[in-house]
Amino acid sequence: MQNSVILSTAYLAPIQYYSKLLKYDNSIVELHENYVKQSFRNRCNIYGANGLQTLSIPIKKDISPKILIKDIKISYEKNWQKNHWKAIKSAYGSSPFYEYFVDDFVKFYKKKFNFLIDFNREIQQVVLNLLEIDTSLTYTNSYNKNCDIKDFREIINPKKRLSKPDDEFTMVEYYQVFAEKHGFIPNLSIIDLLFNEGTNAYDILNKSTI
Repeated sequence: MQNSVILSTAYLAPIQYYSKLLKYDNSIVELHENYVKQSFRNRCNIYGANGLQTLSIPIKKDISPKILIKDIKISYEKNWQKNHWKAIKSAYGSSPFYEYFVDDFVKFYKKKFNFLIDFNREIQQVVLNLLEIDTSLTYTNSYNKNCDIKDFREIINPKKRLSKPDDEFTMVEYYQVFAEKHGFIPNLSIIDLLFNEGTNAYDILNKSTI
């Protein structure tokens, strides 16, 4: 398959992830891998007043040690939606484009989704629409460890020691609200780019994509 890429599902994925959706005509999201802990599948990084802040969607525990990502259910034992939105508002409430995009995202912290992949899929589509990225987005029907297309399922990883080099992505610096305090933090959640740069987000993403 020409000009295609396979990615994991992701919660408010990092900028690097969206660079793939921009670059490749055909994007495939993996639904049949086993769930991976401490990955972008259910967590994202934002820039708060104290620096890097990680938000994680809690999942329901399953008796099976191996469960497919498509079967992962979101836990609502704790009010994570309220906490996540409070953190996002605190981080980006004073950003230049917060008011411009707030209505696009706040609804995801009021509606309850049963499955993680459904939450990720819907919020991802909103981001794609806002960035005006036109990619053919499909989902796997089975798991294939060795793909004959570009595979970033494990390369885009919050654990730097486990991450492999990505020669297709170099983060271009842009405005961040708290940069004067903590410096520029690269490759945060795509919402960091959107709230801070708004209409310039696409151009910055494009310049960061090799």
